[in-house]
Amino acid sequence: MRAPFRAPMEGLPARVTIYEVGPRDGLQNEKTVLPATVKAEFVARLARAGLTTIEATSFVHPKWVPQLADAEELLGRMERVPGVRYPVLVPNERGLDRALGLGVTDIAIFGSATETFAQRNLNRSVDGSLAMFAPVVERACAAGLAVRAYLSMCFGDPWEGPVPIAQVVRTGKRLLDLGCDQLSLGDTIGVGTPGHVTALLRAFGEAGVGTERLAVHFHDTYGQALANTLAALRAGVSVVDASAGGIGGCPYAKSATGNLATEDLVWMLSGLGVRTGVDLAALVETSVWLAAELGRPSPSRVVQALAAELATTRAAAGQEAAGPAAERASEAAPGRSSGPPAAEQE
Repeated sequence: MRAPFRAPMEGLPARVTIYEVGPRDGLQNEKTVLPATVKAEFVARLARAGLTTIEATSFVHPKWVPQLADAEELLGRMERVPGVRYPVLVPNERGLDRALGLGVTDIAIFGSATETFAQRNLNRSVDGSLAMFAPVVERACAAGLAVRAYLSMCFGDPWEGPVPIAQVVRTGKRLLDLGCDQLSLGDTIGVGTPGHVTALLRAFGEAGVGTERLAVHFHDTYGQALANTLAALRAGVSVVDASAGGIGGCPYAKSATGNLATEDLVWMLSGLGVRTGVDLAALVETSVWLAAELGRPSPSRVVQALAAELATTRAAAGQEAAGPAAERASEAAPGRSSGPPAAEQE
């Protein structure tokens, strides 16, 4: 399968961890509700493709996210691969109780940098949401769980407009101060640009938060996701959120289109000589399969570019494998005429 020309750039991390969010953040915004068996297969395919962090589902109330109402069933069906982490999103202590009861080892909470989105997404203020998260994080840490915090609307809010950098840093630090291991900075509506990304990460550094505690989560609404990712990598970030096939968005912000596609990210990183451990061909196959399950084409440009080539290669390989077998069958039954199978001849 075609691969990018490798031309490393200075100042980039040698390896990037891809935090795969397709099964959660991707599927939660799809109109098609997939059965748990298909979701479990999706997660398994992602693990086989080499992804080592796969956000599996969410324990948000099914009234708000019906696409993920089968969280318990999915976790019961999933086959855990050693060395792969399967975090789940929990909004409150009830969600944490459910997660702990199922043996979850990694959780995430989901905050907002703006008051309007906090009210629309969590039905409470920023301060109120932090108060809700505090016992969740405390109990999770006491139980030995890894805890990630998402911070949405870090670059722009559809109701409030541009979000001040100082406001984002202040709220992000408060989430980390609760005890979270990592903070993922979300461009929920995709309005960020590389200069904005650089300025925000610099501001976190000046506030005492190093890039080793930060991840980035870009949506591609304005086609800036890869450029913004490269800016984050040059600033020292080495954890990037992405969604297989580019599926997803945000159900509470209609201007938020799909996530950065994992395939597009892997293509860029491969060309830059940055290791990910991901098998791009296997990942493209997974997204082609998922697109068929969802009943719509994959938004990923790399999937679109490589899917036809991959299908042709697989078909050719199948014909080559079938050729010798057909010849052997013919040699084993000399003189047999071509025609219907023996059962039909009778």
